[in-house]
Amino acid sequence: MNRYFLSRRRLVGGALAAASLGHPFLRLHAQRWRDRDPFTLGVASGSPTPDGVVLWTRLAPDPLQGGGMGKALVEVGWEVAEDERFARIAARGTARAVAAEAHSVHVELHGLAPGRPYWYRFRAGDARSPVGRTRTAPADGDTATPARLAFGSCQQYEQGYYAAYRDMATQPIDCMIHLGDYIYETSWGSRHVRHHQTGIPTQLPEFRDRYALYKTDPDLQAAHAAFPWLVIWDDHEVANDYTDDVSPHTADPAQFLAIRAAAYQAWYEHMPVPASARPSGASATIYGRYRFGQMLDVLLLDGRQYRSHHACLPGRSATPLVDCPERSAPARSFLGTAQEAWFARELVRPPTQWTVIAQTTLMAEADRKGPPAHGYWMDGWDGYAAARTRLLDAVAALRPRNPLVISGDVHAFWAADLRREPGAPIVATEFVGGAITSEGPSAAGVANLLAKNPHLRFGRGDKRGYALMSLDARGCAVEYRAVDDEKVAGSAVRRLARFAVEDGAPGVHIESA
Repeated sequence: MNRYFLSRRRLVGGALAAASLGHPFLRLHAQRWRDRDPFTLGVASGSPTPDGVVLWTRLAPDPLQGGGMGKALVEVGWEVAEDERFARIAARGTARAVAAEAHSVHVELHGLAPGRPYWYRFRAGDARSPVGRTRTAPADGDTATPARLAFGSCQQYEQGYYAAYRDMATQPIDCMIHLGDYIYETSWGSRHVRHHQTGIPTQLPEFRDRYALYKTDPDLQAAHAAFPWLVIWDDHEVANDYTDDVSPHTADPAQFLAIRAAAYQAWYEHMPVPASARPSGASATIYGRYRFGQMLDVLLLDGRQYRSHHACLPGRSATPLVDCPERSAPARSFLGTAQEAWFARELVRPPTQWTVIAQTTLMAEADRKGPPAHGYWMDGWDGYAAARTRLLDAVAALRPRNPLVISGDVHAFWAADLRREPGAPIVATEFVGGAITSEGPSAAGVANLLAKNPHLRFGRGDKRGYALMSLDARGCAVEYRAVDDEKVAGSAVRRLARFAVEDGAPGVHIESA
């Protein structure tokens, strides 16, 4: 990671204007590097703070065959400008792209002005990257600036095109929050419109190629280039339904941890995240807090790396719907002891107007079997009932202002009131932003969940898409955006439903559905 502390007065004139690539936030590089384009995977930014962001790219002239850079060490220049024509340069420097990190580049910037857009680009040899646009977070004392977020998850490449990202790139968004399953290690589902072409990755080069495949998608590149991202992972970045050091698909924990180490390394190499997220073997710290003035705190949680193993189904897939006393055992944890303690400490800090808890899967209880039976999905929070109670108890006791939970994983749109127990006051409001492409549950399954769980206020599993969230001093507005048909390239995206949460009054208000 390269860290740069920059004077806001360091403005250097002069830059080349670039030609349009057909997407409003992508610009065509002017020249090539050794007769090949090294910027095939685009550019990205992330982890915004009031004075900086992380800038990312990866040199990969042959992206699906290991990258094509060999063992070369390459000096990569970068520039950050106050305008899209690069007439007012705010900062510039160089970073090293090395084979040990797949020739990825992470530039961790500090010293920028708060709450404003910047444009950035990279250069390797004579090749110039597309231009990206990013935005710093508002100043810590800013009480007036609204926050505009997008959030989504679950983008199985084979199951659809990324029309959701094409639509997202046109929205006036301050930050995108990706809630996991950025890649899929497995091929599954029906009506595939494109293909992984390779098997399940278990080695670092194979995970690198899988990320490269996903990142060659132009609509995903456009969304990365349009605004900064915050990212966490779920299970498919490594192996479906894994818990800590156990995978239902790899019997030997030592062998699985080697797979996890490779997967975590590839994730880091392809995400715009700071040096603090760089893995050490099979471990990496990705949870953290990001503040957007006095309007918003975002708490990113890691729900995979530290969790207890599945209850009720030892050594098996978590797919069957079951129930057993073990799932409510107090010792079971979804976040791990250290992360639970960190979460409680963060809630003690002076609150902002809104607190968004960004985590991987539906938090609301979901009894999924038809009446009169009861059945729960052990890979979700229902398999960790006591841990969910501890989290909601902490929220209720420590009283962050206007707590909201945003979630992914379940391939459906949901809106829910979160309570510590049935009939108790609402503690927080939960929104699950669908799936970018991954196939969803049946209409009958969604209807059963709505009927058996009255705190689930809205549910749709027949559409793919993402969520927009706007936050200001008066309230929170959430819009679900749905793709007409993810199997058709260039499909239209439309509003599916709209919700509101009032300042000081948790709970879902359905405005249109």
